[in-house]
Amino acid sequence: MKQILFKNTNISYSDTGKGAAIVLLHGFLENKTMWEFYIPELAKKNRVIAIDLLGHGETECLGYVQTMEENADAVHQVLSALRIRKAIFVGHSMGGYVALAFAELYPEKLKGLVLLNSTAKGDSEERKINRDRAIKAVKQSFINFVSLSITNLFSEDNRERLSSQIESVKIKALKTPLQGIVASLEGMKIRKDREVLLHLTPYPKMLILGKKDPVLNYPETKEQIENTEVKLVTFPDGHMSHIENQEELLRVLLLFFKRI
Repeated sequence: MKQILFKNTNISYSDTGKGAAIVLLHGFLENKTMWEFYIPELAKKNRVIAIDLLGHGETECLGYVQTMEENADAVHQVLSALRIRKAIFVGHSMGGYVALAFAELYPEKLKGLVLLNSTAKGDSEERKINRDRAIKAVKQSFINFVSLSITNLFSEDNRERLSSQIESVKIKALKTPLQGIVASLEGMKIRKDREVLLHLTPYPKMLILGKKDPVLNYPETKEQIENTEVKLVTFPDGHMSHIENQEELLRVLLLFFKRI
């Protein structure tokens, strides 16, 4: 585990391998350990940086609202410390929102972008209301909220088949501090719509979606890349493609990186 200081806050990351830089950003209630299966394979030919976002994993909380821009600045601080000038970004769910914020703030630093079970769209009014409900729920019953949230990320078909993996994700998620959860929900709620980046940015981009994602509406999410050069990959399962479609996702990522 390595750390740097950002606004008096410790940011935790791992740095593995040599070659072109790949930055891995986890989702809400996750941390850099979600990439454990992928890092050894990706690091055979690349330098792989996995970062714990604000208030997650071994990175400390920054405040009571953690914006996607602040997360992006923290990521930038890590890359600057490592003297990485350009990188391919892979962001899962909330990590995708952070990658997009980074792409807007530091466009010259991107070599490629993968949105994994994520979207460039901002929260709808309904979604914002649901974020507020989630904040209330986690304050009332932390364990129930985290446990239910994790289960609901998997497609119904996989909940029994992957029960041990789901349990493992829950155990890690329960280590996320309450402040980190609330501050991230607040930050996601107010994030900008960045759909324009999918249309106007010059580097290769890929959107990976689950057909039965309980969180992201598949047809609506797919719509945002119409008339763009963004490559679409669809898996048959839920929001957790890195677990539900592990081997297939690894193949897709390796192929994408090879072409950049």
